[in-house]
Amino acid sequence: MTTDRIALPTSADEECIDCGYTPELKRTLSGFQVFAISFAFISVAVGIFGTYDDLLQTSGPVGIWLWVVAAVGQTLVALVVAQFASRIALSGSSYQWASRLANPKVGWLFGWLTFWYLAIAVVAVDNALASQALMPLLGLSNSEDTARLITVAVLIVQAVLVIASTRLLGLVTSGAVGLEIGIIVLLVLGLGIVMAVTGSGDVANLTTRGVAAGSGDYYAIGGGLMAGMIMGLTTLVGFDSAANLAEEAEDPFKSVPRAIVASVVAAGVAGLVFLIALTMGIKDITAVSRSGSPVALIIREQLGPVAERILLAGIAFAMFGAGMVVMAACSRQVFAMSRDGRFPLHQMMRRVNSRTQTPVPATILILVVGVVLMATLRGSALIQLIIASTILPALIYGAIVVLYLTVRKRLEHKEGGFSLRRFEVPVAAVALVWVALALFVLVTPQSARVPSVIVLGLIAAGIGYFVKMLAFNREVLDTEPGIDEFAADR
Repeated sequence: MTTDRIALPTSADEECIDCGYTPELKRTLSGFQVFAISFAFISVAVGIFGTYDDLLQTSGPVGIWLWVVAAVGQTLVALVVAQFASRIALSGSSYQWASRLANPKVGWLFGWLTFWYLAIAVVAVDNALASQALMPLLGLSNSEDTARLITVAVLIVQAVLVIASTRLLGLVTSGAVGLEIGIIVLLVLGLGIVMAVTGSGDVANLTTRGVAAGSGDYYAIGGGLMAGMIMGLTTLVGFDSAANLAEEAEDPFKSVPRAIVASVVAAGVAGLVFLIALTMGIKDITAVSRSGSPVALIIREQLGPVAERILLAGIAFAMFGAGMVVMAACSRQVFAMSRDGRFPLHQMMRRVNSRTQTPVPATILILVVGVVLMATLRGSALIQLIIASTILPALIYGAIVVLYLTVRKRLEHKEGGFSLRRFEVPVAAVALVWVALALFVLVTPQSARVPSVIVLGLIAAGIGYFVKMLAFNREVLDTEPGIDEFAADR
């Protein structure tokens, strides 16, 4: 049994100054807006919309129950992440936690992996917005080139809005979250009423393997059943994005950890209810499983084409809000690493516009990365990169849990702040087991071989820049800015 270390009450800005930084970002995000940022990143309706077809084809309708396993596991991880967020409220989240509690070299690896995860995620979300929502909504024929052009246009609009104002970011994401929750509630109620009145719902869908029934490797490692877990693993991520904007949140020691945990719980519950309603509403499992957009097809068959178009419009706005959140979180990651001199072109990337109080060059960098990826990666190459980005958060979350188990005794508890107290070790231990299982599920399928190589390539590129810093600018990796409050206990 350990004795809690209680920190003296300090404001978030005072803490920022103690950590060696002059507060440059504007604190405008309310508690709900911080929650909205995490929930918008998760974007449960968007995640289900984009992965439900894969679930039906690999594990069948019964695979929806694996969502519960993923939701519980990710909630455990979120509880560990919240422990850090309630103590260190700085942009950069895990990069800052590892740098200050382990050492800057370890922290740099956290930051590098997080940067690439977020940078790729922006492209993945916006490309899905273009191809799966905007193009069908506008009646455009399926075209990869058209989708790429729309993706670039969306990236530009998002960059302008993210640069313009953090308050605007909060308003857009709050609106997107409100609309997304409203869509889920209305669809669940609408489907429930129609199925009850017409008798078109089928409870047996919840326990059938559908088109995957004849699969010989259904229970094998990397087989259909394991693949069904991927929906939850790729959707219930990004809840730590609130921590990346901690320096722009009001009362971050309370609002950020609450947002992290609440967003995962809310997304887990809403997603399960939505999946049950959708699955019961399937009229022809084979036809729906082979559809490129099964969610839209189910809505059209049960509620009509008008409801389908309303769904697409709502999904499009939710995706746009999610893309904005990812871009903002990634730009703050770049800003946090750059002000410590640990990111390429750091002197430029650390600049904050005095009028908008946002990191403009860092945001433009994310836009440029997205445009380059759209221009250079064609067809399967882009898909492989996006799949690789699903492995990165599992690696990052696993590292965060290991870090917590290593340094937890040196963490101070903020008065009135979030804390697991005597449950911290059991929760973290089970979370670590869960992350190991999640990584196993993500990397064992044959389709994950190329994405795994891409992840190793990104790590190798990072090591190259890391070696350059060691050779020519080693001092930035030796010490942390500000007061090292943890030094005495190492």
